[in-house]
Amino acid sequence: MSKVYLIGAGPGDEELITLKAINKLKKCTAVMYDRLASPGILKYLDEKCEIYYCGKEPGCHYKTQDEINEMLVNLAKKGHIVGRIKGGDPFVFGRGGEEILSLLEENIEFEVIPGITSAISVPNYAGIPVTHRAIAQGFHVFTGMTADKLNLDWNAVAKIGGTLIFLMGFNNLDIITSRLLENGMDESTPCAIIMRGTTSLQRKVVGTIKNIKEKALEKGIGSPCIILVGDVVQFNDKFNWYEKKPLFGKNICVTRSKEQAGELIEKLRDLGAQTTEINAIKIVNTGENLNSYMDKLSQYDFILFTSVNAVNIFFDYLVEKEYDIRNIKGKFAVIGPATEKALIKRGIKPEIMAEEFVAEDLFNKIKPQVKEGDKILLPRSAQAREYLVEALTEEKTLVDEVTTYSIAKGDLPEGEIFDNVNIVLFTSPSIVRNMIDMVGVEAIKSKECLAIGPITSKELQKHGIEHTVSDEYSNEGIIKKLLENK
Repeated sequence: MSKVYLIGAGPGDEELITLKAINKLKKCTAVMYDRLASPGILKYLDEKCEIYYCGKEPGCHYKTQDEINEMLVNLAKKGHIVGRIKGGDPFVFGRGGEEILSLLEENIEFEVIPGITSAISVPNYAGIPVTHRAIAQGFHVFTGMTADKLNLDWNAVAKIGGTLIFLMGFNNLDIITSRLLENGMDESTPCAIIMRGTTSLQRKVVGTIKNIKEKALEKGIGSPCIILVGDVVQFNDKFNWYEKKPLFGKNICVTRSKEQAGELIEKLRDLGAQTTEINAIKIVNTGENLNSYMDKLSQYDFILFTSVNAVNIFFDYLVEKEYDIRNIKGKFAVIGPATEKALIKRGIKPEIMAEEFVAEDLFNKIKPQVKEGDKILLPRSAQAREYLVEALTEEKTLVDEVTTYSIAKGDLPEGEIFDNVNIVLFTSPSIVRNMIDMVGVEAIKSKECLAIGPITSKELQKHGIEHTVSDEYSNEGIIKKLLENK
């Protein structure tokens, strides 16, 4: 049955979307979104969901509001569950009411999912509380888009007290400040402008209502932005938590598969970075290839894992088959701390670990322990290098190589999502090749690039892409290098 959800997506930081909004997005078969909504939230959509960009750049609307209203109605009439994704909250100058009136005319069911409005969240990220005891006992939110036409009692606004918040008002800054001054507001009243708040592009300028325009132009401030007037602006440095984070101002592109990107993204965000997730690879599970080896699992002397994916797919398969892992007697060996951690989560501590994220190091670690005739199981990617199998075979061991997954090229979620990226992280040669195919080598060359290790570095070199290399081949190594280079 068709239905329309008007979904508030928050101010820009994609983590500020609500749990309810995420749950509804997962149900949608068609969505419409505009520029003020973070493209990152599109990752919550089903792969088959139809996606429509509505644009709405200032002065250059991709679609008019009437066209958007008509499109909502048409998609619903086609039987879609439609998500209308709106920056901030649908009812805070989001024209959500106009869209609902169009739905009501056609008797189309709808639901409104509130969002965190930029009016309070953007000042928060800039260190400015909209209220504070004994300083501002209230706040007032106005649209600044049509300040010259607003039916406002400017005399009352100038004298009302508390914090004045103007959304989307940069182009009318002169009108706003002059109206306040003309109606008696002290010219020394603190004023702040915050551009693209809660994102890596956040910029802030602080002054008074008399000099704020001059200061904003000097600093290159522009739309979209929020204007705040009031004494709470004085806290902008003391309460400033976001802009003081070590990776603030960086938009870092994480290119791993969806299954592996989460942990690194969380750590980067905790350090103040905005993250752009482009899953340059996707994992195709071929765990059924283990069928032929189930009866022999107890006979292996060693089981080797060269990736987190290999660990997870192997043990998920055993769980699916209700296999008793107490039958496995062999020693476990892994490459890298991330793979070790994945194995420990399965209740097993590996006896052997290669600290360097390369097959050569694993072979060097395991070579003193293997002997002729040892049976070794190696579940891994179809695209894995042959080195490990060849080296172990030369030691006269019996290696069963099982391709439990393959790596396919991922999908670019939205064409412009890469534009604001500062730094791109590469964790495998296949990711390098896929990203070049997805966004183009010249686009990648325009960014700072970081490789997880020497194998990935060689692939970047092959394409003439300047980059740095982590000293440690792990998430922690990537983060250390980012902090060194900040």
